[in-house]
Amino acid sequence: MKYVVFLGDGMSDDPIDSLDGKTPLMVAKTPHLDEIVRSGIGGWSRNTPDGYYPGSDVANLGVLGYDVTQSYTGRSPLEAAAMGVELGPDDVCFRCNLVSLSEDLSVMKDFSAGHITSEEAAELIKTLDAELGTDAFGFYPGVSYRHLLVWRGGRADMTCRAPHDISDQEVASHYPKGPDAALIDALMRASQKILKDHPVNQKRIAEGKLPANSTWLWGHGGRPQLDTFQARFGKSGAMITAVDLMRGIANHIGFENMHVPGATGWIDTDYTGKANACIEALGRHDLVFLHVESPDESGHAGRLDYKIQAIEDFDAKVVGPVLKFLKEQGEYRAVALPDHPTPIAIKTHNENPVPFGMCGTGIEADENQLYDERLLDRGSMGFDPGIRMMQHFLGVDV
Repeated sequence: MKYVVFLGDGMSDDPIDSLDGKTPLMVAKTPHLDEIVRSGIGGWSRNTPDGYYPGSDVANLGVLGYDVTQSYTGRSPLEAAAMGVELGPDDVCFRCNLVSLSEDLSVMKDFSAGHITSEEAAELIKTLDAELGTDAFGFYPGVSYRHLLVWRGGRADMTCRAPHDISDQEVASHYPKGPDAALIDALMRASQKILKDHPVNQKRIAEGKLPANSTWLWGHGGRPQLDTFQARFGKSGAMITAVDLMRGIANHIGFENMHVPGATGWIDTDYTGKANACIEALGRHDLVFLHVESPDESGHAGRLDYKIQAIEDFDAKVVGPVLKFLKEQGEYRAVALPDHPTPIAIKTHNENPVPFGMCGTGIEADENQLYDERLLDRGSMGFDPGIRMMQHFLGVDV
C-alpha cells in the first residue's frame, strides 16, 4: 500500500464578503480535491491542541500523528535540523525573520521583507553574525526571510510574538517579554542599526523594494526528542517541501527529504517538480508527505487572488498528476487537508478545525461530493485531537 498526504498549508479560510460569503476553497476550481472526497470520505480534523499556538510546526506534527503535548519544544529547533545546525542540550534556538518595519521602525510592514531572495538575505545574515555574533550567539542563514539565531547555553523564559501575527500593527508592545528577554530584545534593536544602511538594503530601496531593516526573533526552544515515523507507525516516509520547518520535522522523524530545485514556498513554486518528486519517492517509501506553502503565504499577505491561484495550482499541478499515478499502481490511500486555516481577513493562523478528503483502498465512500469548509458541518468523520487522523489513514493503532 502506498500513502500520500497532500498538505495545502493554510488552505482553509473564513467566508469572505467579496466572494458572496464563500471561501477561496469554495470558489477555486479543484476537480481533483473534489474527486478525493467524491470517491472517498470528507470530514474534519482539529490539529492544534488547546493551549498551543496554531503554528505550522504544531499543526503539521498533529497531522503526522505526533502528540505535541509530549514532544514539542519549539519551532526553530525543528528548522535547525533541516539547516544542519547542531544544538547542544543547553542551547536555545530562535527563528530569525528578516522583516520590513516602517521607516520609523514602529509598524510591521512585511514579515517577509518583500520575500527577500536567499542570496540577498545571506549577505545580511553574514553581516549580522560578524557584527553581533559571539561565542554565545550565532546567526545562521536559511531560505528567503527565514533564518536562525542560536544562543549557546541560553535561557528560554520569555514570550516572543510571531511577526506574521502582527502585520500592519505597531510593534512596540510585541518585542520579547520575560525574565530572559533583555538580551534578545537588545539583539533585535541592534540589528536595526546595522541593517539600515547595508548595501543590500540600499539597492533594494533603489529598486523600489522593501528593505529588510530589522530582525525579528521568535519560535524559540531547545533540542526536541521525536520517535521516528517508522518506529511509531511501521512505515517509511519522504517529505517534499520548500521550507526548513518541514525539512527539520522530516529529519527528526526519519523521513527522506526530497530536494526540488524550484520549490520556493511562494506562488511561483515548481508544483510540477514537487509532483514528480512525489512519484519518484513512492518508488522507495510507503508514505510521502507533499507540503505546499503557497496558500499560507498568500493568506499572510492578505492576497485573495494569490490564494485562489495557489489552491488551483496545487489541485491541477500536484494533486491531479499524483492521484492519477496512484490509481495506476494498485493499492493506495490519499488524504488532502491544510494544517490550519490562514484567513485572508486576519492574515494569520487560527486554531479552528480544517476539512479533509480521504480516498483509496478500503475507504468506503460517504455522500459528500466537494472539498471545502462545508465539510466542517457535513463531514462523515471528525478527529479531535487531529493526531488520530493519521492512525485512521494508515489503519494502525498506536
